[in-house]
Amino acid sequence: MTLTATKFTPEVLLSAPRRSPAVPNSSGKTALFTVSTYSFEQHKKISQIRALDVESGHSTLLVDDPSSSEPTWLSEDEFLYLKSGDKGTTSLFVDSASKPGSSLHEVASIDGGVFNIKVKKLPNGTIALAVSALTTPDGQLANPETEQKPYSSGKVYTSLFVRHWDTWLTENRSSIWYGALEKKDGKYSLAGQGGLVNALAGTQLSSPVPPFGGSGDFDISSSGLVFVAKDPEINPAIYTKTDLYFVPLTTFTEEKPPSPKIVETPGLEGYTNTPVFSNSGSKVAFTRMRSKQYESDKTHLLVLPDLSDLSKTEEFYKTDDGEGSWDARPEAIIWSVDDASLYVVAEKAARNLIWKLPASPAEAKDLPSVVKAADGSVNDLRLLADSSDKLFVTTSSLVDNSCYSVVDHSEGTIDVVSSNSKLGKTFGLSRSSVDSITFKGAGDYDVHALVMKPSGFDENKKYPLCFLIHGGPQGAWMDAWSTRWNPAIFAEEGYVVVSPNPTGSTGYGMELQDGIRGEWGGRPYNDLVNCFEYIEDNLKYVDTDRAVALGASYGGYMINWVQGHPLGRKFKALVCHDGVFSTLNQWSTEELFFPIHDFEGTIYDNRAAYEKWDPAKFVNEWATPQLIIHSELDYRLPITEGLSPFNILQAKGIPSKLLMFPDENHWVLKPENSLVWHNTVLGWVNKYSGVESKSVKAGGELADRAKSALSVK
Repeated sequence: MTLTATKFTPEVLLSAPRRSPAVPNSSGKTALFTVSTYSFEQHKKISQIRALDVESGHSTLLVDDPSSSEPTWLSEDEFLYLKSGDKGTTSLFVDSASKPGSSLHEVASIDGGVFNIKVKKLPNGTIALAVSALTTPDGQLANPETEQKPYSSGKVYTSLFVRHWDTWLTENRSSIWYGALEKKDGKYSLAGQGGLVNALAGTQLSSPVPPFGGSGDFDISSSGLVFVAKDPEINPAIYTKTDLYFVPLTTFTEEKPPSPKIVETPGLEGYTNTPVFSNSGSKVAFTRMRSKQYESDKTHLLVLPDLSDLSKTEEFYKTDDGEGSWDARPEAIIWSVDDASLYVVAEKAARNLIWKLPASPAEAKDLPSVVKAADGSVNDLRLLADSSDKLFVTTSSLVDNSCYSVVDHSEGTIDVVSSNSKLGKTFGLSRSSVDSITFKGAGDYDVHALVMKPSGFDENKKYPLCFLIHGGPQGAWMDAWSTRWNPAIFAEEGYVVVSPNPTGSTGYGMELQDGIRGEWGGRPYNDLVNCFEYIEDNLKYVDTDRAVALGASYGGYMINWVQGHPLGRKFKALVCHDGVFSTLNQWSTEELFFPIHDFEGTIYDNRAAYEKWDPAKFVNEWATPQLIIHSELDYRLPITEGLSPFNILQAKGIPSKLLMFPDENHWVLKPENSLVWHNTVLGWVNKYSGVESKSVKAGGELADRAKSALSVK
């Protein structure tokens, strides 16, 4: 696919091809990936499955069908993929990567939606298969498309957790289903009884864990299945506790699965994540948090060295105080070919990096070493081949939305195989636009911020400031690509974009991250004040008299907080997307463990903490023009959190605008909605900063819709 752009605009951002991580085959010569594009002319998404030649970087089309997804290798040449059908069904298809269509056949048709394929070759020659699927309370596959609809829309609840993210909960839950594929006469079919078996039937357990759980929540090997699930004995709205379970399986045709057995981790009872079997299938590496009410707690890296004894897990870098000597939060994990080492992904200073360490905690005397990878942040890593410790790595950066490279840790080399945008060139972007600053925080610590300059930057000119405040609050601006909040969009309009990572940010150690607890409008706000003053004093090419500030989620909270405090008068315009208007409304959210942790208790036990940092207390000081964006399907921060500040702004006569999406959640995901979002935001900030818009608007029907949305009175 060829992409060219004379200017990086919202339409270019949203219509650019989006590639999945690429997965190499056993020899490392070919990798499977998917790519999707959105056509604003046709108002539809185009999706393909493609094969990448790792040596040349060229790709070939395998499947051209938006209903097909999740290609997975079965052998050196054959791959399995999902195809969604009519009325909620899913088919499993197999084809050849070297000769597409030559061996295409349907393996099975399943009466329901299945996702997150995992396969593993077994000693008996069959291939173990596991997927996730929505399941009814009696353990059967659920298909919302064909189930009988009630005559009334009323829903009755008698316990917490009535809705999550953007969905009102039903009795159906996600489960992991398994089977085995056998090959006869050149075609694959399901072995045994010919159907999939629910591994969680009768257990009250659910996996993957919503709303974002996926294939990383479980793994399979010749030893069986491991998965993470919420503790069914405690309320998921109040607690984050998820446990690791093991189901021993030998053939994956067992009609009645053994009961899941819990893996014990004394002293750690929070989120459990990313379980990964060793290549031998005899060990499992995974992470777990300590607190059962802190969604962003430090992840501790563990290994289960012997599946015959689930009580003897071992923790890496363990210390007596429970903190651990490695001040990082490991995430993705893979094993080396010989199972002697682990490669993990962990965040540091706005980048996701690869780290290497011995696979035994007893041998991990020194802290992990960083494995050099391409610019930006690691999104995915795999072993290049079954017999090689070279890594196949997928990265993105502030200028490149997808890059595949081969990393040879022993030689210290990086070979870029394929960049979706030629390292940003097809977007008109380059690494020379990316910079950073470090300034003194509100206490005895430094704060880091990413800086993005316009292409063609001239240090002798003055550029208005675009000040971005991230969400979370336990999150960070990363040197990574985003289709929602992309600094390059603002930079190419003519701004210098500064994206600070103040108190609460991840990737700078747990002390800085945990410093936000009980300090929502305290230390982070003062860090941002210091950042602005540093820019005024040191970045002479930035015109702070023409500054604008934008933020979403916690960043939207901070916009509302800034509006009521002196820093708010430094900006010509503000943008609040799905932000918090009043902290006293935090108990209208769904995951109540979040405010319980960050405000140090419940609202009925510690109301003063909620009141202390309430932006609504300071509406008398509001004066800066502000755009409010909110969505009706945002159950994390309900729509009233957007309507309330808009009503205040309007009643006070402060220039203001409301953009509402009835069909979006906490994020704006639909391309046409996203284009309206971008055009509205750019139109608002440009109006007050005096920037003449350089963006190319979409044509035809979409332009009319965008114009209509922008002009509602």
